[in-house]
Amino acid sequence: MADVVDSMLDLMRRLPPTRTEENVSALIRIAPDYADDLLGSVDQPLQLKTDHATGRDYLACDYNRDGESYRSPWSNEYDPPMEDGTVPTPKLRKLEIAANEAFDTYREMYYEGGVSSVYLWDLEDGGFAGVVLLKKTMTPATPYEPSGSWDSIHVFETAERGRQAHYKLTSTVMLHLVTRRGSDESAATEKKPESRGDAKVTDGWKREGETEQDWPLQDSSTHITNTGKMIEEMEIKMRNLLQEVYFGKTRDIVYDLRSVDDLEKARRQKDLQKELVGLIKR
Repeated sequence: MADVVDSMLDLMRRLPPTRTEENVSALIRIAPDYADDLLGSVDQPLQLKTDHATGRDYLACDYNRDGESYRSPWSNEYDPPMEDGTVPTPKLRKLEIAANEAFDTYREMYYEGGVSSVYLWDLEDGGFAGVVLLKKTMTPATPYEPSGSWDSIHVFETAERGRQAHYKLTSTVMLHLVTRRGSDESAATEKKPESRGDAKVTDGWKREGETEQDWPLQDSSTHITNTGKMIEEMEIKMRNLLQEVYFGKTRDIVYDLRSVDDLEKARRQKDLQKELVGLIKR
């Protein structure tokens, strides 16, 4: 079994990240007996669902899935309904409710929109674990405007040690961008077919990070503050890495491949600058 799952995971690492959902579905159709193993090992863009009991949106992933149903963090109910679905203990559920309220504020502060969800579960060694999910989608108003989505998945484990708690955080950020460029004005006014100059570029990035830290523990609510600080630091770090490494490197490569300005003109300007500097030094 391990060989089959490892082969599927190896294949997923080689396939385009922009088609993760499509590729996972195809592998499940080929090997349905390994669906749970694959779904539990591959991070996919988060699904947006609506809690029918409260009317609030929530995010679905493998961490709140039981069979074919997903548990809502707002009502603690499964959709489609199931009687024996896994739910947190009353004590942990109380903490989960508070965590969802806290990260809903965090989401509004940093994302100004989108959806957040937090799910907690008990561990066999006495601690507990959880996942913080954040998603924002940019929907274009016209076919020629850019679109994209940001998915954050933060999985953490907590072990209490007296008045301290040890946290292990594993974070994944998935960024999907679609940029379009074309003559939308002429298409709208003259109703001409799409011109050959129109372009569509689809990019996908995935970044993972891990960290372990010890924090003081006053009461159970302190877990929310501690994990919140760690997630905030991790998201800022990963966002900066995306900005500097991926976007910066892409820009440099494009400039090296094809200059915006006339290269001969740039050379003449550079030679002229050298000549002027030489005259000044005399």
